[in-house]
Amino acid sequence: MSKRNKIIYWIATLWLSLGMTSTAIVQLLQMKTETDFMTRLGYPVYMLKILGVWKILGVIAVLVPRFPLVKEWAYAGFFFMMSGAFCSHLIAGDAMKDILPSLLLLVLTVISWYFRPADRKIMATA
Repeated sequence: MSKRNKIIYWIATLWLSLGMTSTAIVQLLQMKTETDFMTRLGYPVYMLKILGVWKILGVIAVLVPRFPLVKEWAYAGFFFMMSGAFCSHLIAGDAMKDILPSLLLLVLTVISWYFRPADRKIMATA
C-alpha cells in the first residue's frame, strides 16, 4: 500500500470514527434534536439507542486490527445506516444543513472502505 493511500485511509477512517462516535453519543443520550429528527422522519424514538449502540460497535470493529469479516459487516452497516439517513432526510424535504452530515459520513465510509490496507480486507482464496 502506498504512503498516499495509507494517509487517505487513516484520515477518512479517523473522521468517520469521530463522526459515528459523536452521533452515537447524541443518539444514546436521546438529545431533543435527535428525538425531533426521528419523530419527524417517522421512526420510533427507541431506534436511537439501537443505532447508537451499533455505531459504537462498528467504530470498534473498524479500528481494531484483524477480524476482516467483522470489518466488512461494520462498513456495510455504516453504508446502510448513512444511505438510509441521507434518503430519509431527502424524502422528508429537509434543508441541506440536515442532509449533509449523513452524506459526509456516507462518503467517508466509502473512502475508508476503499482505501483500507490489505491486512484489513478479506482475501479471496484461489
